[in-house]
Amino acid sequence: MRVIFNEEMKAVADDLDHMAQDVRNAIRKAGDALLKSDVEAAQAVIDGDAEIDALEASVIDQCVKLLAKQTPVATDLRVVVSTLRLAATFERMGDLARHIAETARRSYPESPLPDNAKELFCEMQAFLDETSDNVVAMLADRDAKIADRIIRNDDKLDALHHKTFELALSENWNGNNQQLIDVVLLGRFMERIGDHAVSAARRVVFIVSGFDPSKEPTLDEDGAVD
Repeated sequence: MRVIFNEEMKAVADDLDHMAQDVRNAIRKAGDALLKSDVEAAQAVIDGDAEIDALEASVIDQCVKLLAKQTPVATDLRVVVSTLRLAATFERMGDLARHIAETARRSYPESPLPDNAKELFCEMQAFLDETSDNVVAMLADRDAKIADRIIRNDDKLDALHHKTFELALSENWNGNNQQLIDVVLLGRFMERIGDHAVSAARRVVFIVSGFDPSKEPTLDEDGAVD
């Protein structure tokens, strides 16, 4: 029975890894759609969202069968339940990337961003590209150190998100009314992708260690409690 459980759990893990990779690709292409007015990239994200949804459904189905047939306990139960939540988190990240792509497609051939907002959104996209790479690596190796890095770095994206409001309210704003709405919404979409990456990181820490880092003190790089 243990061998069967491990084999079935490996199949679920493979689907989850595939989800994470698809989400990373969606985030990158959504960034190309937004910053380069690449309508083909936008359409690829929109079309590809169905595959992410299908993978989520597959993971859920497999996890439910594992719970019903194998009745896992202790660590095994923690892994199965956490996998369900990770699948939902990745599906939502894919949806947010799709929202960005849809905004870029709607504005094409114009940009939804005024010129003085593009540098800020380039910084936000660079942060999300790096974060999505870290999410894939974290999940592949169940690496709690990478997970902790994702959690710690989230303040950087929050600070950039705050700047989108400052820009929208500043006297230097040079966009039209639709761009004002788009900047606020796009900033929110990108900030939420980061929040979901943090949620995934906390879930991986929980799988590895058994505790939720949002409820426990964390250690700094020198090993001291923050």
